[in-house]
Amino acid sequence: MSDTNTGWVRSWGAAPQSAYDGLGSLDDHPPLADVTLRQVVRLSGGGRRVRVRFTNEFGTAPVTIGAAQVGFAVPGGGVREGRALTFSGAAAVTIPRGAPMLSDPVDLPPAALAELSISLYLPERVETCTCHDPVLDTGWTIPGDAVAAPALPANATVLPVRALISAVDVVPDAPASAIVVVGDSRTDGAGSTPDTHHSWPELLAERGAGFVVNQGISGNRLLNDGAGTAVLARFDRDVLATPGLGFVVLSVGGNDLAISFAPRDDGPLADFLKMFPGAPVTTDDVIAGHRQLVARARERGVRVYATTMAPLEGADAFTPECETARQVVNEWIRTGGAFDAVLDFDAVWRDPDHPSRIREDFHSGDHLHGSDAGYRALADSVDLSLFG
Repeated sequence: MSDTNTGWVRSWGAAPQSAYDGLGSLDDHPPLADVTLRQVVRLSGGGRRVRVRFTNEFGTAPVTIGAAQVGFAVPGGGVREGRALTFSGAAAVTIPRGAPMLSDPVDLPPAALAELSISLYLPERVETCTCHDPVLDTGWTIPGDAVAAPALPANATVLPVRALISAVDVVPDAPASAIVVVGDSRTDGAGSTPDTHHSWPELLAERGAGFVVNQGISGNRLLNDGAGTAVLARFDRDVLATPGLGFVVLSVGGNDLAISFAPRDDGPLADFLKMFPGAPVTTDDVIAGHRQLVARARERGVRVYATTMAPLEGADAFTPECETARQVVNEWIRTGGAFDAVLDFDAVWRDPDHPSRIREDFHSGDHLHGSDAGYRALADSVDLSLFG
């Protein structure tokens, strides 16, 4: 394969979002200025060269990176075989407001499932941080320029979000295609044990599916913004623009229904629901949204799969009306013929004795998100030949 752009395949991703439309993890964090951010990512597929995609796509002003490095992560925040990152040959770069920025390629040969450490120094104040919230891999904020430090300095503090990085691409050793999963918190891995890579897309890569890119956003919806930009609006950037794209898995729509049919009283959901503007939607709206995504993906010549929506009885947002709507949409996903294949996650997670609930051993305690075992069951249920 060529080392030009035609050879790149995405190996890791985190959908960018504003610091103000996530779960609020940056609210009490001090401003980012004269600090180094060190973050760990686990690749899905390996190769011989890498590049990093930085992001200021939700920034309100330019962001300057004074220095950056990528290397293999060492437990505890260390780095080995660090390589300085450059931008058109320069060690520093200013990312315009609203833009991403690709680093120059570096010769670094990661294996599949390798953990990389990415460090970047911010010499100037960053007022608005494009991020991914929450993050399930521990990262750190270090005072000053510590980009090249091989060990984590003692004055480092935990960074509560994925900040200013959105993807890692590699040039693989053999032809490969990326599998992009777009969804909400169940795709994002909410409820799984941090620092264990137990989201179901990561576990799918661990099974040998190849290049799997997780573009889930916790709280995300198909049709309306709120916790992250709606999937219909972010689909071109987060999915269709993926280098090496070959397969799309849609795992979205559950929040649209849950929020539309949630209890509208002064109970525990009242403040939470304020994050989600837009009129309530119907099952027809959700089905039409899926059809739009399928049409747009097929314009790119890629195969499109969908997951059914798993149960949620016992969660705060549950209502009988939501359950009825979930069953209607699931029946369409299974039998409507819109997709190249269906991953029946509802069948994997539902309690045989109470099908509107998740099995007790498969949820994290909230009857909504998966446990480590639950996410592994989803990954194990996927036929890997779909991606051959």
